[in-house]
Amino acid sequence: MQAQRLEFEAAKKIYESATVVFHGVDGFDVYNISIPFLWDGKRYLFGRVERRDEWARSWVRLFEETGQDEWTVVKDSMIYTLEDPYITVIGDELVMGGTHVQYERGKYSTFFGYFFRGTDLHDLYYFTTGPNKMKDIRLVPLSDGKIGVFSRPRSAEMRGKYGSESMIGFTVVDTLEELTADVIENAPYIYGIFGEGEWGGVNQAYLLDSGKIGVIGHISYRDTDERGGEVKVYLNMAFVFDPITRESSNLHLIGSRPCYPPGPAKTPHLVDCVFTSGIVMRPDGKADLYSGIGDCQTGRITIDYPFEGHGRMV
Repeated sequence: MQAQRLEFEAAKKIYESATVVFHGVDGFDVYNISIPFLWDGKRYLFGRVERRDEWARSWVRLFEETGQDEWTVVKDSMIYTLEDPYITVIGDELVMGGTHVQYERGKYSTFFGYFFRGTDLHDLYYFTTGPNKMKDIRLVPLSDGKIGVFSRPRSAEMRGKYGSESMIGFTVVDTLEELTADVIENAPYIYGIFGEGEWGGVNQAYLLDSGKIGVIGHISYRDTDERGGEVKVYLNMAFVFDPITRESSNLHLIGSRPCYPPGPAKTPHLVDCVFTSGIVMRPDGKADLYSGIGDCQTGRITIDYPFEGHGRMV
């Protein structure tokens, strides 16, 4: 992956690069957002809100677009004790998920993926929980009306068995009522995504008119800085997945930290971190890629459509 990154950096095409500004949450950072989405004629996103010097004490808030790369918190909207929100539209419902960190006796204990659903953006209701210690569970509507489910188990045992620290699984359910921790946990794996010592996952999945799924995700590995300290490298990536043959193809990098404007990091080991949100298509055929940067800001870059030749987003 380090070699692939060097190739990407040498040939990358970034048409715009911006830091996203958030209003109404003074004293807090907003990062690792959902993709922006249209609901009842307005553009919204959910964002992780957290103080710079705190960790695992996050809230998810709803923001409305109020200018170019400017978003303002929606007053009196529901506040969720979650991290890293993401959204999917299933039928006429919005599904919002995120990571809920649990504490025991004042110390970090474990985490779960929580899922909320509804048609009233200001009154989503909690309906299911993912497996213990699993992040990056993502949903995608399929062409036959069913729902694709991506999982992302990660463990030391997995590294011993597969070499990579995490895997990506995929399964299908008929309805949201079938989405349970057991179903997600037992999703069959997609092999060949991550190399030795790498990890990552799906951040947003899109049905293509070819019937395939366009995946926007992240891929990560450990590196060292000039002083020998550990740095966790997070990169934006994309690939295409065929839900019928279960084959993945066209995995490539679409963004890295230098693609976004310079800025701070929450801790020194996150200076090379871009945690992917997803893409939003533009009228000119290019895509706006949103990402958390340094675990304390949100960035947007404009890139070429990452699924060219595999179908258009439905």
